Amino acid sequence: MTVGLEPLGREHVPAVEDLLRDPHVLRFTRVPEPPPPDFAETWLRLYEQGRRDGIREGFALVGDDGDFLGLALVPRIEREARTAELGYVVAPSARGRGVATTALRLLTEWAFAELGALRLELQIAVANGASKRVAERNGYRLEGVLRSLHIKQGVREDTELWSRLPSDPA
Repeated sequence: MTVGLEPLGREHVPAVEDLLRDPHVLRFTRVPEPPPPDFAETWLRLYEQGRRDGIREGFALVGDDGDFLGLALVPRIEREARTAELGYVVAPSARGRGVATTALRLLTEWAFAELGALRLELQIAVANGASKRVAERNGYRLEGVLRSLHIKQGVREDTELWSRLPSDPA
């Protein structure tokens, strides 16, 4: 399956709204649960402003037929430190077909080439085995567990920190 990145835009909002109804997405992301009614629009504006400011970037994952497959996100860009946090969310209909692995590869290549990043990070919920396998397939290394890092619906959750440097083998 061919997967491409295109800048996240207004045309993707309906598909993002659908994605935000998926329990798996809500479980393993920092999206509030339940998402506020205008969350997809607010998120889009946040990424559009971040693109202008150079502090975050968002892409839609699209198939060769133009189908929306998910999101590839850069929620944090630290230009001076040349560091970025990456993330990916795959639509339920696209799971199990290597979309996440390809998305992270494309996003990693983009961050090294376009940002000149010297360090990339992933924050992955300890319970998210599928995402950890995607990180491993893309040459990311587990650095450790950040205990009680995120709180969602009153529950604190441990998060694994994974990283990749340009010198790491893919």
